[in-house]
This record gives sequence, structure tokens and C-alpha cells, in this order.
Amino acid sequence: MSQQYPNLFEPLDLGFTKLKNRIMMGSMHTGLEDRPWHFKQLAEYFAERARGGVGLMVTGGFSPNRRGELLPLGSRLSSPLQVPMHKKVTKAVHEADSKICLQILHAGRYGYTPYNVAPSAIKSPITPFKPKELSTKAVYKTIRQYGRSAKLAKQANYDGVEIMGSEGYFITQFLNERTNQRDDEFGGSYENRMRLPLEIVREVRKQAGDDFIIIFRLSMLDLVEGASNMEEVFILAKELEKAGVTIINTGIGWHEARVPTIVTSVPRAAFVDATAKVKEVVSIPVIASNRINMPDTAEDIISSGKADMISMARPLLADSEWAVKAKEGRADEINTCIACNQACLDHTFEAKRASCLVNPRACHETELLYTPTHNPKRVAIVGAGPAGLACATVAAKRGHRVTIFEGRDSIGGQFNYASKIPGKEEFKETLRYYNKMIQVHNIELKLNTYVSADELKDAGFDEIVVSTGVEPRVPNMPGIDHEKVVSYQDLLEKELKLGQKVAVMGAGGIGFDVSEYLTHEGVSPTLDKEAWFGEWGVDINNTNHGGLKDKHIEPSPRQVYMLQRKTTSLGKGLNKTTGWVHRAVMKMKNVEMIAGVSYDKIDDEGLHITISNKDGDVMDTRVLDVDHVVICAGQISVNKLYKQLQGNNEHNFGLHLVGGAEFAGELDAKRAIKLASELAARL
Repeated sequence: MSQQYPNLFEPLDLGFTKLKNRIMMGSMHTGLEDRPWHFKQLAEYFAERARGGVGLMVTGGFSPNRRGELLPLGSRLSSPLQVPMHKKVTKAVHEADSKICLQILHAGRYGYTPYNVAPSAIKSPITPFKPKELSTKAVYKTIRQYGRSAKLAKQANYDGVEIMGSEGYFITQFLNERTNQRDDEFGGSYENRMRLPLEIVREVRKQAGDDFIIIFRLSMLDLVEGASNMEEVFILAKELEKAGVTIINTGIGWHEARVPTIVTSVPRAAFVDATAKVKEVVSIPVIASNRINMPDTAEDIISSGKADMISMARPLLADSEWAVKAKEGRADEINTCIACNQACLDHTFEAKRASCLVNPRACHETELLYTPTHNPKRVAIVGAGPAGLACATVAAKRGHRVTIFEGRDSIGGQFNYASKIPGKEEFKETLRYYNKMIQVHNIELKLNTYVSADELKDAGFDEIVVSTGVEPRVPNMPGIDHEKVVSYQDLLEKELKLGQKVAVMGAGGIGFDVSEYLTHEGVSPTLDKEAWFGEWGVDINNTNHGGLKDKHIEPSPRQVYMLQRKTTSLGKGLNKTTGWVHRAVMKMKNVEMIAGVSYDKIDDEGLHITISNKDGDVMDTRVLDVDHVVICAGQISVNKLYKQLQGNNEHNFGLHLVGGAEFAGELDAKRAIKLASELAARL
């Protein structure tokens, strides 16, 4: 066991089997589950986490039948013909000394298919297809299909199954009156509505046998109006134990909920008290979930008796060695999940293969290989932003001798600004990780050093990687040099104190970040769980049906106007899983968002603008009487050094351009880290 985290690494005896620790890799759909030819990659994806010390893993969701698919022809386990490909996964995991369960997930009305079904024909607000109501006969058939899927999972040598009973999917739709308007034995009273999950568990236990783990992911806090309250959750939890469930896992929220549950602005372990309440009423192990990403948090939860295990999905995308690093007292070497969702859930919703912003090897373990080099080179990295740090770390890990040149007094580049935004404090963990990797891999770091092209050439490097980043783009307009004007970079770097009225020019990711910065003061709600519950209207005790209450919003300390040239809705281009959260915060803080803006001039009166519609017709002219104007009008690449190095390369060094220096995207750290890591893998 770990001396630092003894409870986290204590084995868990389930009677017929034992888990080597209390760490479970929770279910996450990666896209590798949907096609048979990807199962080799899926097997290695799980095997790498198994080698990294995880005690138990759960696959992405597999439907028990065609009607329950998330996507057309998506992941499903319903035929013996599918068993051999699953054996590739279980064999790889067992050889690496871990255990794995298959998640059975029926999408119900969340299915992105025209043939989806549900307890009642009520359309979901997040999918385009209205479901067909299942007949009573079809419900019983579906129950048997759950059992068949579990039996097939056992034949494929899975150690158990997880029955997905939360997040607003099929089973949850039966449990709640808002989606269940049936008048047969599966509708009406709560006793009838909970009949489906109990019958499913009994059928799974019947077909799969006793020596088989059954995890039930129970929705402990639905966060939608008219859903279950805690008394009903208790009733179901106790009945699930009687029906044969081995472990109860925590589910929080529906996908259509107005409360965020997994984005980076959610406090760590925000919902663990709901788990603790359920643990008090059952005698089987209970798993805590949602926004638990570091071992000290996990240890505290288990040592305080709030849960018996910890489920983490994205943190094990970010670092496959999370468990072994924690066990060996190397928590400072963990590449922490920052809950950005940009490469995992956003990819899933776009039908792409999931990965991870801070670890682009995730779900690409057979393709992006960091193999030790047989030809160590001297590598210069110029610029210590995310791209430069990723390239330096991977190159040094492979055995190259790496030197980083950074003009400022610290590493991190644009991540230093991001970490100052309320709700993005987790970005500091990435900087902590890279600082540690610089030590671990003996990378030479030269801060406060602006290196010239001649100096680099004369130093005799074999490879030179220019990752000099970006600088704010300054629009060409009258008054841009007025004393009211500040760049987002100066605002965040110098922590300037702005006036009571501020205009933000630009409504991309940076514009939203800056607006959140300007509308919060004092302790960030992300660091104050009770304040966060108040702001989002969360009743953690779930006394009201659905666990919602009136919001208590801390007013913004200033009036903020957010402006964009485009005539589309502000924030339309933000990522799907996080964009709606940013837009909701702007609404909470009464930010006035104006589209179709032409910037006329800035003077002592303020910011003069013209507002037009999508057809170009002028609708209004205004003077925003503001104290300051923050420029968030994009970035331009800083690549002068690269151009200087391109000419007269008599030293025959390899020359590369990565990150914002290559492409000044909207703070696209995902692209920068991925391409920089791929470059380092080729050096």
C-alpha cells in the first residue's frame, strides 16, 4: 500500500473477487468501441491504464440491442459473434493485472437515431429524433436483452458489467415522471417506475451468475425539474442491493440539465456529499465520481468514509500512470486532467475519436509512440508555452538532450493567463506538471533569455524548434492608442484594476474568459463549493425533486459589454460541452452581449459603435460610456526568429515551427500540444 494514500490503495474484497485498490477508471465513450477493427487500439488503451495501476476499469457504453444505440450502428453487445473482439480487450487488461467491466448503456430518447425508443414518446431537447414509446411486451424483451448482454460479457471474460442508470439515459427516463407517462406496471407510482432497473438487475444476475460484478450507476442528483429526490434515491439504492448489485456508482445530472457537472469550473469533488448520503443507507460499496482528479482529494473522500472507491475517467485519459505515480509518492508527476473537455467529450459529440488536450497519446497508444531514441540529439526549444513544453518533455523522455530558451521569468505562455480566469484554476496543474518534467528529464531551462538566431546557429544544435507563441492582434481604428484601451494580455499579466464600465472587443474564447474575469471578484466559486452551489442553484441534499433550488448570484462588480463583428449569437463557436456554461455565466452576470458591431472610434466619451444586421443594414449607433476597452481581437504569430533561422542554414540543423508561432488560432492549446508531441515523437 501507499504510505501517502493508504486508504486509496487498500484492497477491496467483494467476496468472490478482490480489487487491488480503490481506483476505478470510469466509463467514457472514446469512439474506438463502435467498429470491430478498432478493438486492437481499444485493448491497448485499456492495457496502458492497467499497467498504470488502476484496480478496475469500465468500458464505454454498449447497447443491449439495436434500439438502444447512441449512434447508428454504434457500440452494441447483443450477439455471440461479437465476443471474440471483446476478448482482445479483457485479455490485455488481465495480463496487466487489472479487472474490467463492460458498461451496458441503452440510450433511450438520447439515441441519435431515428429508431430510438423510450418509456414515453417525449422528445429529448438535445437530440433531433422523437422516440417511439415501448410497449409493455417490448419492455420485458429489453430486460431480457440486458441479461443477454451481461451473459455475453461474461463469455468475453469481463469481470462484470456496469448498468448505466443515470445521466438521463433509458433507465433514468423510466424512473422519473417528467419522461415516464406510462399507465402500465412500469409507470405511475415510484414503485412502478423503479420496476425496470430492479428487473434488469435481477435478469443480469440470473443470466450472468453469482461470481460476477454488477455495478449500478445510480443517479443521485438529477439536476432537472421534477426528477427524483433523495428519499426516492435511498429507496432505489436499498432495493438495488437486495436485487443483487455488487457496487453502486454515482451518477450526477442529466445531459439536458442547466447545471454543469464536469467542466473545469465545477469545484473538485463537488457532489461527493450526495454519494455519502447513499453510502449511509446501503451495506455494499459505493463509488464517488465527478471532478476528482488528484490523489489527495481521492484519499480524503475514502478516509472520511464518504465513499469506498473513486471513479475517474478523464484523469486517466490525461495520465495513464496516475495510479502508480500516486502509489509511489510521485503525485507531483501526474499530468492532471484540467476538465477542459476539448479533446474528449467535444470529440465524442462530434463523432470523432476521443483523446486528451494535455495527453494527445490518449486513445492513440498504438499510433503515437514515444519510443526511446537510438540517436540522441541536442534539441533547442525556443519558447516555453504549451507547445514548446510538450515538445521538450516528449523529446527528453525519448532520450534527446533538450534546452529550453524562454524570454520571460516563468514557463507556461498563454496558460499563465488562462489560469487566472475564475473557473480555470486547474490550468495551474499543467504548469506544475511541466515544471516537474523539466526536473525529471534533466531539461536545461534558461529563463529570462531571448536567444538570437546567430546564438542558436553557433551553439551547434541538431534540431531547433521555434515555439515563440503569439501576441495580441491590435485592430487598426481611431483611438486604439487611447488611455482607456488595454490588451487582454496586459490585463491578466499585470492584474490591472479596471473601472466600473468595461467593453470587451471580441467574443471568442478569450473574450468570454476576460468577461468572466471582469465579472468575478474575490474568491472564485470554483474554490468555494457553497458559493458555486448558490450560483447554479444546486440543492446538494436533494430535498426538492431534481436537486434544484433558487439561484443566489453574486452580482458583477462592474457593467461589462461584450462585442463581436459577426451577426451570429455570441459564443456560437465555443466548444459544445463548455460553451453553454460560459454563455450562462454571462447571462447570470448581466453582461450585455452585442453582435454585428463595427468599431468606429475610441475617445474620452467611450467606445463608438455601429450595429448592423446580417444583411448589412445599420440598426443602431451607440456610444458605450466605458472606463476601459479590453482588446480581445485575436492573436498574431510571433515567428521572426524562425524566418531568421530559415536563411543561410550552413549548420544543417533541423528547423521546426510549432504552436501559436505556426498558427495563431484562438488559444488552440489542443492543436499546439498535439502537433508538438507528434514532432517530438519523430525527432
